[in-house]
Amino acid sequence: MAKCPHVVIVGAGFGGLAATRALRHVDVDVTIIDRNNYHLFQPLLYQVASGLLDPSAIASPVRTIVRRSRNVDVLRAEVTGVDATKQQVTTSTGTLDYDTLIIATGSVTDYVGNQDARMHSTGLKDLNEALALRSRLLSCFERASLTTDAAARRRLLTFAVVGAGPTGVEYSGAVAELIKHVLPKDYRRIDFAEVSVVLIEAGERVLATFAPRLSRLATRSLERKGVRVILGESVRDVDDHGLVLAGGERIETTNVVWTAGVRATTPPDFAADALGRAGRVKVTQSLHLRDHPEVFVIGDAAAVEQAGAVLPMLAPVAIQGGKYVGGVIAARLKGTSSSPFHYHDKGTMATVGRGAAVAQIGPVRINGLVGWFIWIFIHLLYLVGFRNRALALWSWAWNYFFWDRPVRLIIAQTGNDEPSPPTGGCAGPPPNSA
Repeated sequence: MAKCPHVVIVGAGFGGLAATRALRHVDVDVTIIDRNNYHLFQPLLYQVASGLLDPSAIASPVRTIVRRSRNVDVLRAEVTGVDATKQQVTTSTGTLDYDTLIIATGSVTDYVGNQDARMHSTGLKDLNEALALRSRLLSCFERASLTTDAAARRRLLTFAVVGAGPTGVEYSGAVAELIKHVLPKDYRRIDFAEVSVVLIEAGERVLATFAPRLSRLATRSLERKGVRVILGESVRDVDDHGLVLAGGERIETTNVVWTAGVRATTPPDFAADALGRAGRVKVTQSLHLRDHPEVFVIGDAAAVEQAGAVLPMLAPVAIQGGKYVGGVIAARLKGTSSSPFHYHDKGTMATVGRGAAVAQIGPVRINGLVGWFIWIFIHLLYLVGFRNRALALWSWAWNYFFWDRPVRLIIAQTGNDEPSPPTGGCAGPPPNSA
């Protein structure tokens, strides 16, 4: 009996899972490799970090997701190298041969060379970071309720977010609502006039990829929630006690969240044809390496040009890329050709808090409550599994009607798999994994 071609997929994110599903009924053996045993719905990480969602609502075990796919195996391991000549992937548990390789490794926080920011701030790209941010925020309120040092208390109660893209805007709005509507009921000793949330953006407006009108609406919504929005200022220095803006202003804080950009990540020693901006691998219009047509790169890791521009690092791009590559592999086995990859832009959106969101779908611009309901529908659609959708919808409904965040737990992260805490700050975020 002939051996089925072996397809190795590195990464169980949106792109990797989409490719796995597309190959479910194809005559291949699939091995999906990831350092974690779960698929993470990254767009909702900020809601874990702000106490709205339980981690299990946005993370699903990979083996559970693919258990009905008889041709799929799962390997929890770290990929340490790729040899495209020998067609081998080296992992922390051994070496795998492949006939086709799909790189779907996603992206990490980009500190644009600012080592101080890397050491003294926390990103929001993985579950450890989200849990750490939640614990740090609540720990700071615990400490502030006990300290008699006014300067130290203000530093504990100042929360700075660097980068006003969708993640920065959504996290800032969620934290502002938590501070305004929930925590005053828990911390009666604290004067909440001392609490502040600062959103810092080097560009001229928040949500720069959105239409200017939607950016202005998002800014006004944030300001109504009590967020101080600073535009046109980059961050020069970050230390244990605060940050300094390029203009010289110093903001005293022990809480700096870095959402100012992301950078593609690929396996060590991955011999890509060429790297583009943000470390993304340049691929052909069929999403494979020019010199190695058996090696595909999809999602955030791939620099794919369409209509004269590189496609954005968004989940829909990764999902459509994964489906496309699955189709290309199936076509190759049948001896047929495939048309080039074409991304269909279904729009972008961001929520600014309870009952407020902005969305642009082609020429249509939507904001406010209608935009928020569309945002809910789209996110429920992309969440993996009925249970996760039900948990998320229940938490959103609870927060909407009762102004409450049910997951306000301070968790001390311990164990061999967890990174060590940094030297400064409030009780516990791990350093970034980038």
